[in-house]
Amino acid sequence: MQAVGKLSAKHYLGAMPKGPKGQKRPADVIGNAVRVMRIATGEITEDAPRPEDEGKDPAAVALGRKGGEARAKTMGAKKRKEIAKRAATARWTRR
Repeated sequence: MQAVGKLSAKHYLGAMPKGPKGQKRPADVIGNAVRVMRIATGEITEDAPRPEDEGKDPAAVALGRKGGEARAKTMGAKKRKEIAKRAATARWTRR
């Protein structure tokens, strides 16, 4: 557990929670409880927009899903390891 003195301002103020597509969510507990209740009772829906609904070409979306699998099959273990190392380094240098 971290000491209180080591926490940054964002831990005290809290960032506004975001949904899967960046939509704003209630930051307070009561507002979130009301939202969950409305979703549970069917008063509102919480559907993440599909790529097709955002104006993207369905054929391109389908190819994009297949592209990652095809790339992984053709790439060797050594190349995958290099990419993973680069990604991990990038993630940890931001902290």
